[in-house]
Amino acid sequence: MRTTCIVFCLLLSLYSNAQQPGETGGTSTSPAAPAPAQAPEKDALKFNLNESGSHYFQFTVMNQTWVRFNENNPYTTVENKLTDNSFDIGLRRTRIQAFGQLTDKVFIYFQFGMNNFNSQFNIGSNRKLAAFFHDALCEYKVSKGNQLKVGGGLTIANGLSRFSQPSVSSIMTMDVPVFAQSTVDQTDEFSRKLSIYARGQVGKFDYRFILSDPFPITSSGIDVSTVTPNRVYSTFAGVGHTLQPQAYLMYQFFDHENHTTPYMTGTYLGKKKIFNIAIGGIFQKDAMWKSGNVGDTIYQDMKLFAVESFLDMPLSSKQDAISAYAGFFNTDYGTNYLRYNGSMNPANGRSVLPRTVLVGQGPTFGNAYPMFGTGQVVYTQLGYLLPENFLKSKARFMPYATFTAARFDQLQDKQMHVYNAGINCLINGHKSKFTLDWQNRPTYEVTTTGIVNGSRKNSVVLQYQIFF
Repeated sequence: MRTTCIVFCLLLSLYSNAQQPGETGGTSTSPAAPAPAQAPEKDALKFNLNESGSHYFQFTVMNQTWVRFNENNPYTTVENKLTDNSFDIGLRRTRIQAFGQLTDKVFIYFQFGMNNFNSQFNIGSNRKLAAFFHDALCEYKVSKGNQLKVGGGLTIANGLSRFSQPSVSSIMTMDVPVFAQSTVDQTDEFSRKLSIYARGQVGKFDYRFILSDPFPITSSGIDVSTVTPNRVYSTFAGVGHTLQPQAYLMYQFFDHENHTTPYMTGTYLGKKKIFNIAIGGIFQKDAMWKSGNVGDTIYQDMKLFAVESFLDMPLSSKQDAISAYAGFFNTDYGTNYLRYNGSMNPANGRSVLPRTVLVGQGPTFGNAYPMFGTGQVVYTQLGYLLPENFLKSKARFMPYATFTAARFDQLQDKQMHVYNAGINCLINGHKSKFTLDWQNRPTYEVTTTGIVNGSRKNSVVLQYQIFF
């Protein structure tokens, strides 16, 4: 009840602040003052390098603050104390970007920042922020237009899907479907890899081909120097190193998508008419290993494939718009691979009863659930940008819902369903917006009879994003 009241008060305050003067529902006895003329906005942190502005260098900043109530998974501990529910405040993403078209042919891009900083962020006694370079790439435009660009460096350019390389400042939902960032923090740096690539737009086709040099799993802090005897599930291999080819091909029926950086827009808020279908894939030979029947080591390839469709367009003269996505992912990480993950986990441990253990690699406490695994995943999202002047407000409102359905081999016959629903209050588009999100997720346990479904858990998050 307390959480419900807090959320209600926050929404009421948000709605009140979004009202136009003179439109609070009361009766005014004096005429409204004329609105002052507003100067057009400019890119304050953009510096033109030539007279036309075609050569430039620009800085942007972004911060996403979360206030969250979470029903923790069974046996969760916070600082060694069993905790059923958690309330936390954190920074989901804090970023600084610096990029520019230095000449007609040369583009450069940097991104620096941190992720998932809350009270449980750190391990040990060091509370300093772990900010790092997310991206550092150079790109050369071979053609006059966008037909062919070649580049390289530390980059999120990815072959699997649009949500494997998302522009997080423009996403419709509060958070991205992280499972699409398939090797996140295992053999990459928060989904970025050292890569060379070719990308471009030819007619209605948008393509990218990438060759990545993944980081070894040992550099993630996980000790996998040997394969545990009689282990029947795969993990990332701790011995050997192979390159990772990736490819992504998209057909654009209407407007072309943005092509400045490799990042892909979440929603254009009705400013473009977009309908795309795409296929993508990632392959890495001998990326995984497991134990054989006689204690030997068996290497397995990682093979990931996705097919998807994306719709984002205005609907009428009232400036309302629809945004929708549907994707099918076939994810083969080797035999029975399963990994738990939870965004900015509010807990840091678990206490397991002797007769019951949770399943899966990775932390299974807090808000984690089986996010990655060998099997199939279907992900959909749908949102509607309400017409202008809805509720006589300056702000724009965009409710949404998402559904994730996965069938992972390690969970046997148990399906994994995650539901999200929420609403955006866009005060100034993506530049200043509040998002309220509710999530319902599963838990699982292992008993003497096998894997069983545990109780489902909920999470409620209020996010405020600033992006300029």
